[in-house]
Order: sequence, then structure tokens, then C-alpha cells
Amino acid sequence: QVQLTESGGGLVQPGGSLRLSCEASGPNFNTYTIGWFRRGPGTEHDLVGFIRYNSNTAYADSVKGRFAISRDNAKNTVYLEMNKLKPEDTAVYYCAAKKWAILSASWSQSGYDYWGQGTQVTVSS
Repeated sequence: QVQLTESGGGLVQPGGSLRLSCEASGPNFNTYTIGWFRRGPGTEHDLVGFIRYNSNTAYADSVKGRFAISRDNAKNTVYLEMNKLKPEDTAVYYCAAKKWAILSASWSQSGYDYWGQGTQVTVSS
């Protein structure tokens, strides 16, 4: 069983930066793929990106080059660094976890077993 807690959300101006954290409880954190998803007004959970247990990463086209995911297994934490933020990045951001996830399944919310409560990110002037 894994419990996930997101933090770091808030209000930021367009063009600004924000770093979200996803802290996990439970053993064997280094065996989990951690995905970041977001849900904007009237939308479903859209994938932002993920970091696999081997630290390989992948991103949605909409954030590629602006967002970066990293992990610190010693702290059981994954980070989402968001730069050049746009108003359309406004959403509730969630992290999710799957043990030994296969690559193809990591692109979809159905590929994850555990979810955090989410943290709000608002990009506005």
C-alpha cells in the first residue's frame, strides 16, 4: 500500500515557475513509476508526464520542454518542475503510482493503482 501526498501548488503569474512535490509512504519506493496528471475545469485527468523506476521520463507534448520530472528515492519524493507557465496550465495536479509499471500502461490513468489528493495550480495575472 502506498499513500501519496502532493504539495507546492499555488498562484503564479504567466511565465513563472512552480515546483510540485509528491511524497510517498510505504516501502520499495524505487520500484514505482510515478505519474503526474492534471484536471482542469471541465476536463478529465490528462497526463502531464511520468518517471519510471529506472528514472526514465516521458512528457505530454503540451508540456515538453517546459516541465521536468525528477525523483529522490532517499526521500521517497518525486518532483514536477514547471517553467514558463501558461494560463492553460491551471488545474488540479495529481500524482499517481504503479509498482513495476510497463511503459505502455504508464500513459493512461488506468495504469496507476494509487493516487494523491491533488494540489491546485493557478496561472493568472
